[in-house]
Amino acid sequence: MYGDGPVLVVAGAGSGKTKTLASRVANLISRGVPPERILLLTFTRRASEEMLKRAAAAIATQPQSARRVWGGTFHSFANRILRIYARSAGLAPEFSVIDRTDAEDFLNVVRNDLGLARKGKRFPQKGTCMDIYSRRVNSTDELRPLLVACFPWCLEWEADLSRLFRAYVERKQQQHVLDYDDLLLYLYYLLEDERVATSVGGRFDHVLVDEYQDTNRIQAGILRRLRTENKNIMVVGDDAQSIYSFRSATVRNMLDFPLEFPGAAIVTLDQNYRSRQPILETTNRIIAQAHERHSKELWSTRGDGQRPQLITCGDESAEDEEVIRLVLEHHEQGIPLRRQAVLFRAASHSASLEIALTRKNIPFHKYGGLRFLEAGHVKDVVSILRLLENPRDEIAWFRVLQLLSGVGPATAAEVIRHVSSLAFAPSALGSFKAPVAAREEMQQLGTLLTDLAPLRGEAPAAIVERVRTFYAPLLKRQYENPAPREQDIVHLGQLASGYASLRDFLDDLVLDPPTSTGDLAGPPLKDEDWLVLSTIHSAKGLEWDAVYLIHAADGCLPSDMSTGSREEIDEELRLTYVAMTRARDFLYVLWPLRFYARTPGVSDRHVFAQLSRFFNGNVLSSMDQRSSGRADADADLPAPMDVAHDIGGRIRDIWR
Repeated sequence: MYGDGPVLVVAGAGSGKTKTLASRVANLISRGVPPERILLLTFTRRASEEMLKRAAAAIATQPQSARRVWGGTFHSFANRILRIYARSAGLAPEFSVIDRTDAEDFLNVVRNDLGLARKGKRFPQKGTCMDIYSRRVNSTDELRPLLVACFPWCLEWEADLSRLFRAYVERKQQQHVLDYDDLLLYLYYLLEDERVATSVGGRFDHVLVDEYQDTNRIQAGILRRLRTENKNIMVVGDDAQSIYSFRSATVRNMLDFPLEFPGAAIVTLDQNYRSRQPILETTNRIIAQAHERHSKELWSTRGDGQRPQLITCGDESAEDEEVIRLVLEHHEQGIPLRRQAVLFRAASHSASLEIALTRKNIPFHKYGGLRFLEAGHVKDVVSILRLLENPRDEIAWFRVLQLLSGVGPATAAEVIRHVSSLAFAPSALGSFKAPVAAREEMQQLGTLLTDLAPLRGEAPAAIVERVRTFYAPLLKRQYENPAPREQDIVHLGQLASGYASLRDFLDDLVLDPPTSTGDLAGPPLKDEDWLVLSTIHSAKGLEWDAVYLIHAADGCLPSDMSTGSREEIDEELRLTYVAMTRARDFLYVLWPLRFYARTPGVSDRHVFAQLSRFFNGNVLSSMDQRSSGRADADADLPAPMDVAHDIGGRIRDIWR
């Protein structure tokens, strides 16, 4: 119901921030604000669609008007604006957008061209180079302090990395290719021009932002430049759930919002609709240890229940056994497996548990897996489509050409140079002196690209079908088990049928990709129920009736890689808070006393662990504590007998 001006909504875990945003959109429209003059920025397109769907349901008169709201992610919004202002941004209107894996490959080509792979010493691999590059541009930190803080072993390569990134940027610009980071950077610098900022910002009467604690400095800068004249901005977030610094997100955006937008109102949502009060008592005490935060005490009307339990286990095997015992106990009480979750700081922490669950024949699903666009056969077809939209895309050429018989990296590079000399015209393939084995397929590729180029603005589903026909024999030659892979290409065509142009389809495919691909999935679950295993990062925003937080030992939580500064420790504290606030009714925190260097039974080498530093006396006083496994194994020994052997004397006799 808040009127005009900046407002910060500090929304605690489980306090209904999605409903808050949806209600705000509905209220603005009901007040007469034109829907197309409302901008709603979220971190996934599905989150945007869910909010607009709820907003439509809340508008009694014209629910369909919510569809006209500008909703989407920061990256999709940037892409949409850059398509409109391409010339002003110094971009060709047909610029390509590449995903993370293609960006790594692009960077690797430049890395090899500069001879950095032949240094004689260990130069960072493409993935590490891309991590450094992305963090540098999103955090706006200088390269040297960034390397010192996050990649100290790469410090000796500072000059070479700077040269690599400069060449990478120049090569992308030559080919009119943008990666994810470029979308934000180009928009940020485009809005530096006051005329453009006034023009773009003037399109919107109100800007609403979800998950503001997960924004980086560039995203916050974009918002400031959009609101240079009109100050109507509402951001919703929870500084206690800021856990993505490795993606350059900074909690400072939440903490400093009142400074960036003077006069901002602060609204706190502190009623939790998810958890029972004893769980909130513990989690409130956990987050109270943060050095800097927007203060709030979550409370619930769901009533009392079981207090959170801290369980000390003898070792990892005992921890696994205790988790399984509790899971089955709750299952017998009527809580399905899929309403229970085991959470952990790092994916490797569930390794022994996965083995134990398999032995017990308990089905489970671990969050994560290969994304649709990361599958090789899908990337092949998308690369052909990218060539139609942007013939200068060198990485797409490099991938597509090597699908042809008799074409390796060296020949592909020659073809690219030849096509480049003829203004990247697809017909140029016909004049290249290809190896005998490749001539027919190269001719077919040239014909395909020439025939389809004029159709780019028409129905993309027909284009995908033509490409599939060309690609089918190449697929059978390149990959094992081609049948399900070909179904993925058919599915790609079905996805394309919902788009008016190839450009729109490719943009959406990269900016909001499907999550998985069928041919690389595991065997189907024959049980309709399964236990959830998840890293804490993947669990954010979700909830379960029973939650088991495992490996709550110092070195695991907080991670021993994230204790170098107060800021890092605070983020690990927030991770712990996020994990524990996923629980509705039951919360268990488990930690093993011993960590074995190798599997118990193979070697007895082990180290003793300490309970996570976050569970101080104040927190523990709100929890029930007990032991399990080898931690209390001595209790099973029989009482000592009344014996009087002179064992000491026997030992002394050895040395007489």
